[in-house]
Amino acid sequence: MNDALHLFPSRTAGPFGRRAKHARGGRIPVTIVTGFLGAGKTTLVRAFLKSPQGRGTAVIVNEFGAIGIDDALVRDSAEATVLLGNGCACCVTRSDLQVALRRLVAERDRGSLPPFARIVIETSGLADPGPILQTFATDRALGAEFHAEVALAVIDAVTGAATLDWSPEARKQVMLADRVVVSKTDLADAAATALLMARLAQLNPRADIAVAVNGALDPDCLIDEADGTRARNNFAAEATHADGIVSFVLTETAPVEWTPFARAMDTLIALRGRDLLRVKGFLDVAGCRGPVLVQFVQHLAHPPVELQAWPDGEPASRLVFITRGLGEAPVRGLFDAVRGVALPDPQQTPTSP
Repeated sequence: MNDALHLFPSRTAGPFGRRAKHARGGRIPVTIVTGFLGAGKTTLVRAFLKSPQGRGTAVIVNEFGAIGIDDALVRDSAEATVLLGNGCACCVTRSDLQVALRRLVAERDRGSLPPFARIVIETSGLADPGPILQTFATDRALGAEFHAEVALAVIDAVTGAATLDWSPEARKQVMLADRVVVSKTDLADAAATALLMARLAQLNPRADIAVAVNGALDPDCLIDEADGTRARNNFAAEATHADGIVSFVLTETAPVEWTPFARAMDTLIALRGRDLLRVKGFLDVAGCRGPVLVQFVQHLAHPPVELQAWPDGEPASRLVFITRGLGEAPVRGLFDAVRGVALPDPQQTPTSP
């Protein structure tokens, strides 16, 4: 192989592998999808994977918590899925990300995984994308195999403005993004959404801002970052998570009665809704054939959805809580108390939490 072509994948590549308005040699493009807890990243990624543009995509999902929920949701749609560590990609060693990327390629080349030509990294809602982007920019070996094509931040129209007020992670996600997607606009006031979009434009005047409703978004937003010449904002060193943020998991092997669960969540939201950064998981609900996906973000309860089958084949309830200043013991105590006084209603199905 010609030495120049070995260093630079094609004759039209620049000295750093960049080319304006052309494909980037043989390197694998990587899309980094970030956004605060409950913003709708997984919904957007799943919709992208089902689109023509998303075919042949592998996914790396990184979650803050001991049990992965989002990776189970995208696994059936992606060519290959890897759950990266327990924590966010800015907190686990960056070598874990490097190993995960190279392992995907090695297993693809061996035939252990289906062919793929693109990778999507869905970060934890608490992740600062700066160190991730910095890894691609400074690791020469990694840069020879992959290139970060798009950094996309998703922000919730309902709770996004308040989150930006108190969360440095949320602000960094917006400031470092090439594109910002505002989700859940169908649930938010139009005037509040307009104010949020104006604020986003102030935080990152160079980013394109798009709107997604129920995860519906032009798939091109996740690929082909303009002409490849846009300069990103300065990288932050390491993220410092807001004090008091914890994660814990409630599990249950027996079927769950819906009415006590819904009443316990209603009580928890009324008392501590602001501190429920995200509650998400699968429930084995009595009377339902498949798992019921439930999601709560602060005071917002998403409609429960009964899935066709358990993503990992294990019919057991597991609910991941990411909270601020609220530990596992009082939450578990509340659920036990409500369950202890509630009468089960075998006829009720989860039409609404």
